[in-house]
Amino acid sequence: MDKRLLDILCCPVSKTPVRLLGRAELDALNGAIVAGGVVTTAGSPVRERVDEGLITIDRKLIYRVDDGIPVMLPEDGIGTTQLNDFPAP
Repeated sequence: MDKRLLDILCCPVSKTPVRLLGRAELDALNGAIVAGGVVTTAGSPVRERVDEGLITIDRKLIYRVDDGIPVMLPEDGIGTTQLNDFPAP
């Protein structure tokens, strides 16, 4: 992802800056998705693995990046509190 774009992106709700998810974080997220039970902030089940994602620097929300395009819709965010054993960056 372009560094300039990453520098200006923030959570649309809290305005908290975001950073790219690390490999361990992605693996933990995708493991939870495969196991089932991961939902968006709107309550919709997450069924597709995430290849790339952004996380708020306070580590509360994850937003997926599809084909290099950040999907920063509030209802599509994934709360990290539902992820057991979510690793530190």
